[in-house]
Amino acid sequence: MTVELSPEEIQSTKIYREWGLTDDEYNKIKDEILGGRLPNFTETGMYAVMWSEHCCYKNSKPVLKKFPTTGKQVLMGPGEGAGVVDIGDGLAVVFKAESHNHPSYVEPYEGAATGSGGIIRDIFSMGARPIAILDSLRFGQIDNAHTRHIVDQVVAGIAGYGNCIGIPTVGGEVAFDESYTGNPLVNVLCVGLIEQKHIQKGQAKGVGNSIFYVGAKTGRDGIHGASFASKEFGSGNETQRSAVQVGDPFMEKLLLEACIEVINEHGDVLVGIQDMGAAGLVSSTSEMASKAGSGMILNLDKVPQRETEMIPYEMMLSESQERMVLCIKQGHEQEIIDVFKKYDLDAVNIGEVTDDGFYTLYHKGKLAAKVPVDSLAEDAPTYYREAKVPARVAEFAKVGSWQPEISDVNDIFLALLKQPTIASKRSIYETYDSRVMTNTVVAPGSDAAVLRVRGTKKALAMTTDCNARYLYLDPEKGGAIAVAEAARNIVASGGKPLAITDCLNFGNPEKPEQFWELTTAADGITRSCLALDTPVISGNVSLYNETSGEAILPTPMIGMVGLIEDTDFITTQDFKQAGDVIYLVGETGDDFSGSELQKLLTGDISGTIDFDLDAEKKNQDFVLSAIQAGLVQSAHDLSEGGLAIALAESAFDKGFGVSVKFDGTDKQLFSETQGRFILTVNPDKASDIENLAAKLSVKFDSIGEVTSDGVLNINGISVRSDEAYATYENAIPELMA
Repeated sequence: MTVELSPEEIQSTKIYREWGLTDDEYNKIKDEILGGRLPNFTETGMYAVMWSEHCCYKNSKPVLKKFPTTGKQVLMGPGEGAGVVDIGDGLAVVFKAESHNHPSYVEPYEGAATGSGGIIRDIFSMGARPIAILDSLRFGQIDNAHTRHIVDQVVAGIAGYGNCIGIPTVGGEVAFDESYTGNPLVNVLCVGLIEQKHIQKGQAKGVGNSIFYVGAKTGRDGIHGASFASKEFGSGNETQRSAVQVGDPFMEKLLLEACIEVINEHGDVLVGIQDMGAAGLVSSTSEMASKAGSGMILNLDKVPQRETEMIPYEMMLSESQERMVLCIKQGHEQEIIDVFKKYDLDAVNIGEVTDDGFYTLYHKGKLAAKVPVDSLAEDAPTYYREAKVPARVAEFAKVGSWQPEISDVNDIFLALLKQPTIASKRSIYETYDSRVMTNTVVAPGSDAAVLRVRGTKKALAMTTDCNARYLYLDPEKGGAIAVAEAARNIVASGGKPLAITDCLNFGNPEKPEQFWELTTAADGITRSCLALDTPVISGNVSLYNETSGEAILPTPMIGMVGLIEDTDFITTQDFKQAGDVIYLVGETGDDFSGSELQKLLTGDISGTIDFDLDAEKKNQDFVLSAIQAGLVQSAHDLSEGGLAIALAESAFDKGFGVSVKFDGTDKQLFSETQGRFILTVNPDKASDIENLAAKLSVKFDSIGEVTSDGVLNINGISVRSDEAYATYENAIPELMA
């Protein structure tokens, strides 16, 4: 049980520092907001979590303002539980990504599981039914038992939650680097579908309307979880298990169905709905009141509790899972109680909306807290941090474009297939149920996951992407590439990119070099979003990803959803038949800085990178046009490992071979020049697609054909497809063993 200090003891002991408030912030609360009154224990705790980076973005607001957030397809951008994009026919797709990094290091299973649970609630709080989960995971090298344990438990946590709640985990990405050893990244994207008439907002308006607490009971788990996520490891806080929540996917399933029923069948009495996520009850309720320009009174004696003698501070800051807040029109309380009773869930009227602009709490008949509601939700300070170019950037400029020396392309090819970031992730994604709900058309293993939209001919393509090595070398170009690669995956699946969500995973923003990485990466993301018409509709900032002063690689994960107008356009990366012509779309250069080849040969990354966004856009438009014209059998984007790896990945599924003569150097087989695709085309349609490429002035070369002999003949490479596949497939299971 938490020991409650007096306002005077809080000021003298400065305990607020442990909770993440600075002296200046505490004094601002005391002097400017409360007019000289010392905040009490509950009030200080509430400000600490609400003014944490995780909740208020006080270090990143100036950066986030750079992003384009509107477009003709955008129905709702940042500011609500998730973003909403029009897909026609009165329907919309709802999606958002969240990070659960620090909790997943402390308690990998529960950290990953509750990360999934939280983002699912964000989706159905908008009124949408969740239809898919994707992940983006970063771990240290799998060369020690502790990293293997984290990998195993994080994957189990995502699988356990998604499988139990009945939402398919359909895609994602996994990468490995030493920088994540003490700070893994666990980012989860959830996608939902909604009829536009049911879109909800997290608001509490209408004086006298009731505030309902629904779902699981409140415990002492997750207290100060938002603050915990807003500071770096290294001061003993990596063992702070009390800040990690515990999830119950079976209760979440009941909560989901109850909330969807309220939205669909009682929408006329539902004023607003919001997830109790980071910072729990205080965050959800104060934000709902602030957004509506209202006030709120809560009676904490009515909050369902699963532990005894809980004090207001604990109830307000707990991040117990599977809880939501609803604002209900006065006089209609019983019909809401009846809905939740059907699902055996708590639905308790804990307060009401006021018009005084204050956030007022009572406990055991006494005033427990009273502060201006906007001061919690809106008035946190914004910091304009110093940005300083890291010394390494000048060193990379001296290196220039790093170039390899290759003696045996066969050996290099097989060695790259074993690199953990390239190697098959089947052993990971097969732990997930990717087919539940029976909407999955393209499951994990191709460029993007694809789900049909029932009742229409449409489908949704979705992916997560980021190559942090490029960002380490050049955050601006690396950020632009992250968006472009996500779009490339959508296009290769037959979809038109719609919009993005993000998880901005960076180090400590109070360090000028780390802040420079964040703000410069945002410039690159913005550049690609504008060029590709993919506005940022939602997202998450996860800073302070450092252990003992060492930051992770800058990793702004991009989640993207695209619309496939007709299911006939759905395209996958695997070759379809022998005799099909293989084409390479795009120019290949000597792009090896930050590549898998450089990491393999040197154990490190260095140098400068190039990126031609205009060529990227032109190539993507051509590929989508060719797919929609019915000219393409298979499509695969070129990313880590380059051309040779992409050809192998496309051949593996059906055991095909290839006969390829690439008009480039041996080393360029492994170049990672951006904006490229390989397409296979039936010979009968070769002239049609070549004419289209010429019309659109796209670099487009026939480099060979698919063969039935099961041998990968690529310039100097000659390896049996089944031998290469075994190398690719067994690499991670062998390392994990």
